[in-house]
Amino acid sequence: MEKIGIIGLGMMGRGIGFNLLKAGYALSFLQRQVKSSQGDVIALGAKPLSSVAEVTKNSEVILLCLTGSTQVEEVIFGVDGVLANLQPGLIVIDLSTAIPESTLKVAKAIQDAGGFYLDSPMTRTPKEALEGRLNVLVGGEPDLLEQCRPILKCFTENIVHAGALSAGHRLKLIHNFVALGYAAVLAEAVACSKLANVNPDVLLRVLDTGAGNGAILNRMKGFIQTGDDASFQFTLENAIKDLAYYKAMASELSAFSVAADSTQKIYQNAIQTEKVGATVPWLISALSKSPKSDLGQFE
Repeated sequence: MEKIGIIGLGMMGRGIGFNLLKAGYALSFLQRQVKSSQGDVIALGAKPLSSVAEVTKNSEVILLCLTGSTQVEEVIFGVDGVLANLQPGLIVIDLSTAIPESTLKVAKAIQDAGGFYLDSPMTRTPKEALEGRLNVLVGGEPDLLEQCRPILKCFTENIVHAGALSAGHRLKLIHNFVALGYAAVLAEAVACSKLANVNPDVLLRVLDTGAGNGAILNRMKGFIQTGDDASFQFTLENAIKDLAYYKAMASELSAFSVAADSTQKIYQNAIQTEKVGATVPWLISALSKSPKSDLGQFE
């Protein structure tokens, strides 16, 4: 499996592509529009292609690195999409965050056409993607995972086999709910600490050496100290999408989602007050500028 295609060469896909090229794989990618961020992968030998059909025909393995289920289904089921051009034996590895019900539909369609499928959503950030240190949570047949492991190892630090098809996407939604929920709690605490005149450096020291320590605190530190969100490049829009996916899964399972409901409202408020494309750390800004009296939807 030497010929790999990427559909979704964005912030995460760029780092993945960079590491695959370093490992010696022949790489093509879908180029809907020319972007300066694609220059380094093209310089290393990646081939830009103008359609999903071209990527499919030129690949033995396709990596999907898309926003969510809507985009994945469009690429798979589109008039000139993956299914319409799939040759038997093609492997599709879906690195996107998706609704598990959609995952099963996509997997069945690919398998019925003679292809193979793994749901392999990622955790961590574009920084770790570039460093080849992502985590992937894989759903699918163990033998297929072993076949694809050399590819995944090029851009990951940890590969977890979550279980059967869709288990990877289910685990990713649970992971993101925990991460986004803690980010919301931390943002609310920081906003409150400002009103209480708590020194932010002291707050960080206390959280760092106590129960608040963890990956999310480390990603939020820069914003708390200087307003720098570079360590947490995940948009509020994507957070709301992932929380909606989590709630859909919880509803399907008849699971409680009380905390998820409240967390989603915090993000929805922030997207109304912050700039388009604002990242998760800007929750602090939204909660700092919104008096409690303006947040009636939380009551």
